[in-house]
Amino acid sequence: MGRSPRPPRPPRAVDEGFTALYDVEYPRIARTAYLVLHDAARAEEVAQEAFVRLYLRWGTVGGYDRPGAWVRRVAIRLAVREAQREERRPRLERRTSPPPTTPERDVDVLRAVGELPARQRAVVVLFYFEDLPVAEVAHALAMSESAVKTSLHRARATLATRLDEEVSDVRR
Repeated sequence: MGRSPRPPRPPRAVDEGFTALYDVEYPRIARTAYLVLHDAARAEEVAQEAFVRLYLRWGTVGGYDRPGAWVRRVAIRLAVREAQREERRPRLERRTSPPPTTPERDVDVLRAVGELPARQRAVVVLFYFEDLPVAEVAHALAMSESAVKTSLHRARATLATRLDEEVSDVRR
């Protein structure tokens, strides 16, 4: 009977650097995933999965200038995939519940953002909620800047219709 190969184990020195990065980045990444998915439990699973992948590749990624950007990108991709799976399920099964302490207008905005297609939702979350410039949103989602601007324009047009507001152009 053959043995299955063990996954590579990162060196023990990983613990300090990884733990420091985890402590700083996990809350932000879990929040970003929540804003894409609108489900706290699934957002935590996505964030945890992203950090597991980071841990397994820490020997390489830990040497990057911005390992936090790497894990954020992984988490966003996982969240978008999860959101796309959710969109394929019947709409009645979808559960989106904003935090109970959010003011009524914010609830409307969160609900409207939650109804956007997954890619547009991710772009809106990163640009407006995480306050990232277009270039960083493009990098995080592996899109061109023009594709990000197009997604933002379409998302804003959809949100404006749903929220009865005007649309403005992206200038960042």
